[in-house]
Amino acid sequence: MYDWQQLKETCRDCTRCGLCETRHNVVFGIGNESADIMFIGEGPGEQEDLSGIPFVGPAGKLLDDMLSIIDLDRQSNCYIANIVKCRPPRNRDPLETEQESCIGYLRNQVALVQPKMIVCLGRIAACRLIRKDFRITREHGTWIERGGVWMTAIYHPSALLRDVTKRPETFDDLLSIREKARELGISI
Repeated sequence: MYDWQQLKETCRDCTRCGLCETRHNVVFGIGNESADIMFIGEGPGEQEDLSGIPFVGPAGKLLDDMLSIIDLDRQSNCYIANIVKCRPPRNRDPLETEQESCIGYLRNQVALVQPKMIVCLGRIAACRLIRKDFRITREHGTWIERGGVWMTAIYHPSALLRDVTKRPETFDDLLSIREKARELGISI
């Protein structure tokens, strides 16, 4: 296992899959590196690729608004990362081979953060981290415990930008996250 600096450098220099050929920046992660709550998305988009920071475009603004509803902030009390660290072309879903190339980096991040809760942002993250056949439309907001870590999935902020009818159920999921945090003694 790498320490934070080694992991950042290894990711920055990574050439394990073809995504390295088109990236501007590796999008490593952001937030409190010892947070009790970790949010994990699928991969960076165009704005993230240009800035090197996860969730900075319109979906990132919405994510920040969602976090503020439950008294979370990306700088102070949560950590945000993605399964893949480089942007898939045209924001397509990351291929299985690309996810496989990056998953060790994410596992290392999780091991370093040691969160008590992981919130998957969207279907891709949920299928990779919770269960391969996870159905986001049916199972969002449900909790499972694995290895002492509580996990759930909510709709990806970009999905909420495309379909505002999903926002009320996402609000309920956010309240569930806050309630689970309180149940686990996480102060937010």
